[in-house]
Parts: sequence; C-alpha cells; structure tokens
Amino acid sequence: MTDTPPATETADRLDLGVCTLRSRLLVGTSGYPNPQVMLDALRASGTELVTVAIRRVNLQDTSEESLLELLRREGYRLLPNTAGCYTAKEAVLVAQLAREALETDLIKLEVIGDDETLMPDVEQLLRAARTLIDDGFRVLAYCNDDPITCRKLADLGCTAVMPLASPIGSGMGLVNPYNLALIRELLPQTPLIVDAGIGTASDAARAMELGYDGILLNTAISNAQHPVMMAQAMRRAVEAGRLAWQAGRIPRRFYARASSPLEGRVGLG
Repeated sequence: MTDTPPATETADRLDLGVCTLRSRLLVGTSGYPNPQVMLDALRASGTELVTVAIRRVNLQDTSEESLLELLRREGYRLLPNTAGCYTAKEAVLVAQLAREALETDLIKLEVIGDDETLMPDVEQLLRAARTLIDDGFRVLAYCNDDPITCRKLADLGCTAVMPLASPIGSGMGLVNPYNLALIRELLPQTPLIVDAGIGTASDAARAMELGYDGILLNTAISNAQHPVMMAQAMRRAVEAGRLAWQAGRIPRRFYARASSPLEGRVGLG
C-alpha cells in the first residue's frame, strides 16, 4: 500500500483536472422509478458529479422538466458518457456532441464490444481515447480489469482509468480483487475509479480499501428496493473505505496473535 497522509477537511479531494470534488462517489441518472426519486437519491449520495448518457437524452430539450435542466438546477456537475457506442468513430462523435451541448471537456468514454456482456472493446477504446485526448478532452475511460489495458490508457494521458468490478448492471461486486489491487500497484499516480458491477455498500467499501480514488455506480442505487436508502449506504461505504485505506489495515496473519503482551503477566501461583 502506498503511504498516504491522513485526510483533512480540505486536503482529501478527488482531482479530475477541470474540477476538484469533495465526494468520491460518482452516480448515474438512469433507471430510477421517477425523476423525484432520482433527485432524492442523488442528494442522499452526496455526489457532485453525475453521469448522463448522451445517446439517451434529448440535448435540444431545454424545458424545466428535462433531465439536463433538473440536474443543472440542483447544481450538479455533468459527466457526459458515450454509453451505447460500439466503435471509436461513434464514441468520438458522441463526445464532440456532448462538448458542444454541455460545454465540458470531461467525457466518460465507453466503447462496448457486444450486447450480451457489455464488456469494453479494447481496440476501439484505445483508439477513441487517443483521438479524444489529442482533441483536448479529459477522458475517464471505462475498461476491463486488465492491468495492461489500464496502463496503456494511463500512458495515453487519460484523466482517470475506470476498471470494472464486474459486468455492467450485474451487481456481482468485485469478482477479481487481485487484478484491481494489481492495477492500483502498477498505477500509483493515476486516478483510478471502480466502475460497473457494484451491488451493495460492502462492494464499494472493499474497492476503496484497495486504494481506489472513487466509485462510479448507477444500477446499485436506481434498482434498489429503496434507492434513497441505498444512496445513503453507498455514501457512507465510500467514506469508510477511503478512511480505512488511509489508516492502513493490520497485516493478515495465518496464526492468532494476542493483542495483549505476554511479557509481565501476573503469576497465578
């Protein structure tokens, strides 16, 4: 584990270049029962940066009840994403539309390989990331939990690399914590955010305990039986996991070790 000084009220922030966030929980906006539940859950989560799927919203709708206007009115920063794109060309076009409409260089880059697994297409992802970075975007790249792919994305200059915990919407949690830990060790200076597959609060806490800089999730909150309550749970889990990582856990031991010293024990006759 990388040595990290204890957090302070002002120092422990998530820096994404164009914005610095107090909350390390990024939340999506799809799949909620209704807009009011979504807004209540976002407030409960404490998030400051919310994702919007550009291919699934009407960028021309400026009415007071449109998704974008609701989020703007609440003061959230918007993180457009390229969900639904299957080629680098599609993803670049969607990112350019998002920058023009939302006036932001931040983009969550997704390039999906197929409809069954929704796993990233690595070749197309790397191609799109290179093009967007060259065009001045700050790319948060959703990818699989392959250390080599993550290193390549970091070397390209991605603002954050976002390996999945498990497939999108599966709720399976961290299926390969070894790889996630290895990615953290290989990329100590790169902002890393676990994206996709988080199912419950313990998943989020465990990811943060590995030293990740943040969590991005959607379905775990929006599809929960009580989304607002789950949003509160996720907020606390991310905060607890971050503190636990900074505090430094005790080493695992194969055998027991008494917490009280054996030396100096009072004799019993």
